[in-house]
Amino acid sequence: MIGLFLGDTDFSELVLKKIKNLNKKYFIIDFSKHNKFKKDINSHRISIGKFGEIINLIKEKKSKKVLFAGKIDKPNFSSLKLDLKGIYYMPTVIKASKLGDAAIIKSIINILSNEGIKVISSTFFNPELSLKKGNYSKAKPSKKDIISINKGKLYFKKLNNLDHIQALVIADGKIIALEGREGTKKMLSKLKKNSNGILIKLPKKKQDIRMDLPTIGLQTLKDIKKYGLRGIVLKSKRNVFLDKKKVINFANKNKIFINII
Repeated sequence: MIGLFLGDTDFSELVLKKIKNLNKKYFIIDFSKHNKFKKDINSHRISIGKFGEIINLIKEKKSKKVLFAGKIDKPNFSSLKLDLKGIYYMPTVIKASKLGDAAIIKSIINILSNEGIKVISSTFFNPELSLKKGNYSKAKPSKKDIISINKGKLYFKKLNNLDHIQALVIADGKIIALEGREGTKKMLSKLKKNSNGILIKLPKKKQDIRMDLPTIGLQTLKDIKKYGLRGIVLKSKRNVFLDKKKVINFANKNKIFINII
């Protein structure tokens, strides 16, 4: 029995679909904004503040492993209803929230670990969604692009304490945009048209790779085209790549490179 902590984005739905195709027994704790898994008979809607109820459900289902998939937004802490374990653990979660949404999930993982519950990688059942090293488009990075990419990689090594940054845009060796807590799309919307930059999305040096991996899909590529970027760079096996065929076709049609390092 696998426990699924599911949030928003298509990724959570793909994970659930694969679990069903594999005929795995599962239950869902629905952390999506609008309870999108409510029609599934195995779905449970539990407040993030009720850790006792969450942990009891996991143990009742005799689940030894759980995974997180999809975007889970920062809750409104002032309105959360807490049970006894929630009262005990919530200060840790609130402290983590100051570092960003990913830090909240990491704090929950630590809490589950304290309770003897193992958290596995979000791509454990969907390894096909994580690309290996290589160039996946007809277009390839130029020598000048590679110099910029290397500078971007060095910048990421300094960001291991800034939990919300997973992406940047670099052009001609200069960083022209950094991702904030609002995400990649918001960062790209601030760029000028025809920016001629490269989008780099990498996990941070000390990031917990069981969750919150840099994710792209067709909309990401459409945004790349809209703002005149040359390509995108991801880390091998440290990414979630949605709509692979459509994304690669779009990249080839628009001369955008997809480079996995």
